[in-house]
Formats: sequence, structure tokens, C-alpha cells
Amino acid sequence: MTRTLADPDAEAAAAFVADARADGLAVALVGDCAASFEGRAARSLPAGTRHVLCKPDDTVVVHGASGRDPEAWSSGGGVAADATDGALVLRCGGGDAADALTVGFEGVHHAAAFDPATAEAEVSGTEADLKERVLADPDLVEPGFEPRSTERATPAGPVDVYGRGRDGAVVAVELKARRARPSAASQLERYVRALERDLHADADVRGVLVAPAVTEKTRRLLAESGLSFSAVDPRVSRGPA
Repeated sequence: MTRTLADPDAEAAAAFVADARADGLAVALVGDCAASFEGRAARSLPAGTRHVLCKPDDTVVVHGASGRDPEAWSSGGGVAADATDGALVLRCGGGDAADALTVGFEGVHHAAAFDPATAEAEVSGTEADLKERVLADPDLVEPGFEPRSTERATPAGPVDVYGRGRDGAVVAVELKARRARPSAASQLERYVRALERDLHADADVRGVLVAPAVTEKTRRLLAESGLSFSAVDPRVSRGPA
């Protein structure tokens, strides 16, 4: 699993980091930043283009354009990403960490998130395959579901499949071709809330996450937000009942 984002603004970059870390992914950022840290040796780094790597175990390393060793690093104590005054700010360490590191980005040129765990490649269909299955057999989402459009625009981004339920309610469908992580639940909730604001005040809107499987945390977040999950494998044709 790899996600990338090019030239995001501060808010988009902060959301990208938060979602990736919630999914247990490593995050790599390249951009113009300055850094300061306190602990065994308090010092600061002037603004410059650097590569910052945030690992799932809360280790953060800051590399410059040359040299083998990082210019700054922090390990443990958590990592928080915020958009402050139009800048992305990473606050790393504190608590039991040996060093408390703060990295402020004037601009992020590129962001990537990836799973650093070594495992066999997962054979899977694509989201296009999954969308094709859902449109061909809408009952896979929920009985009586009627698709109306795909990539339906909302202030929070495009909804994969937009339609109506048997009861007339608006249904937003988020598709994931692989096991869905917590960021998928957060993404779907944003779409549902955006549709609630965008449509008339008494509109009934619900969301359904469609994926082969979900993590336990994702299932819990869906339930807390009043959202549903439908297990659908994009590779397998639906057989007779």
C-alpha cells in the first residue's frame, strides 16, 4: 500500500500525515523546513530542503541533502501533525522520548505513505473492478440500493458511488479494493457530513464502506459514526444464493 500527495497545502498535508499514521503507515515528507529539538543536545536547524521520515514506532529522522547520518531525530513519545498559520508543523517526542523535535514546513513538495512491513504481495482486484461489481449488482451494497452517479462531487471530495436506498435515503458509498483501514472510515464520514450540509436540511444521508475486509479499529470507527460496512471481493463474481 502506497499513497502519495504532490504539493499539498498545510491542511491537506496534516490530514495526510494523520490518516497515514492512524493506519500504521510510515510517512515520508520532502519540503522546505526548519527544525529545533531539545533533550540531550538542544539546537536548531535553519530552513532548507529536507527529507523527513516518520516511522510507525514514532521514530522521526530529518535528513539534509548530504551525509549518512540524520541532522536531527526523535524516538518515542508520539507524533502530532498540525496546520498552523499556513504551515505544516510536526511535533515529535515529549513524555518518555529522549529528544523533543519540532519540524516546521514552509512548504511540502511531496508526501508519501507506505507500509514498511515485509510481507507477501497481496493479490487483489482494483477499485475499478469493485465499482463494476457494485454497479452491476447494487444489492451488494445493501438490498434495494439504486446507484445514481459515480464520483459525485462534494465539498469533501468525490463520492465513489452515490445513490438512493430502498427507503429513499441518500447513500454515499466508499470503495476500497483491499482491507480498509481507519482512514477509510474517516473519509466516508467526511463525505456523509458534506452531503448533509450540501443537501436540504431534513435529508437522510448514510454511508456504506464497501471493501473485502476491514480492520477491527475501522469497524469500531464505522459503528461509532453510524456508518455501515459491506464485504465485497472485487475479484469474485457473486454466485447464486
